[in-house]
Amino acid sequence: MDNNAIVFCEGMFGELDGKTANGLVRYSGIYKIVGVIDSTKAGKDAGEYLDGKKNGILIYRSIDEALSKIKEPVNYFIYGIAPSSARLPKEHRAIIFDALRHHLNIVSGLMDFFTEDRALMKEARAYSVRIFDIRKPPSKRKLHIFTGKIFDVKTPIVSVLGTDTAIGKRTTAIYLKEALRAKGINAVFVTTGQTGIVQGAKYGRALDAIPGEFIIGEVEYAVVQAYENEHPDIILVEGQSSLSHPAFLSSFAILKGAYPKAIILQHAPKRKMYCDYPFLPIPDLQKEINLIKKLSKAGVIAITLNHEKMTDEELDRAVKSYEAKYQLPTADVLKHGADKIIKAIVDTFPSLYAKL
Repeated sequence: MDNNAIVFCEGMFGELDGKTANGLVRYSGIYKIVGVIDSTKAGKDAGEYLDGKKNGILIYRSIDEALSKIKEPVNYFIYGIAPSSARLPKEHRAIIFDALRHHLNIVSGLMDFFTEDRALMKEARAYSVRIFDIRKPPSKRKLHIFTGKIFDVKTPIVSVLGTDTAIGKRTTAIYLKEALRAKGINAVFVTTGQTGIVQGAKYGRALDAIPGEFIIGEVEYAVVQAYENEHPDIILVEGQSSLSHPAFLSSFAILKGAYPKAIILQHAPKRKMYCDYPFLPIPDLQKEINLIKKLSKAGVIAITLNHEKMTDEELDRAVKSYEAKYQLPTADVLKHGADKIIKAIVDTFPSLYAKL
């Protein structure tokens, strides 16, 4: 009850920039999500709107409406929009003050750190609530450089890379973690972004906020900590953006720091241009596979799809087409489940069969 939260996602729920809210509605390990704020979808069930399955999380028009209709006490306000700028839009600043005045603790994954905003912190103190900047990195004294300890990790490490940002890598990785655990395999998830952290990942950092000299070391440290603390059967590492994307570097750090032994590649067949970069076409999937092969000893063992803008019939045709073309198991885990992808994983790492 102490962790009941509402998620703010005005105008963006179900959209690419609403990925933090979307992720929390699908899975939340820390907070109990009791409502979403998006006046453009008010009155709808969040789960039904997102995935066609009701989950009892309703969408409200405003903070006032949410707090008046939700029967349980609400203690947290999560900013659920993840704009490409990673900055707080000016028109949303008043919303943060409003949440504070409703005695709600604030959780933000933006690069505008609220804890460095004097006015916001003054208001938080006045209403005896706290602000959490989950993307804010620790001091450089607490960051880690690469040590090579990753080469001593014996557990299978699988990274879910992708062909673009906001394409479903984290969602697929978390879904696979839960599905593997349900089958008796001790899977651990390592996040590399702010949404994974707010969803409750025990290991990982928001890599895009880490100074370049530490980014590979932070990935390595997170994976090694997961290995040493959890003694897992498999470690799943969230990818960021794509190797081919000209605007981002995090995928390189993940390949180097996590040193994955296999890759699952996430792709949206209907997406032709990079998210937030409509002037840049996404390369052919084979080119992404070839690039992974050049930069990593790990091979692509499966393709996972994002069904955005696709009918079920189109998705089924895409699965058959990709499997025939690339000779790789292909599935959308949200639509088809994880069995096909799990089989690809255990076929790659036969020692896991004994754990099933």
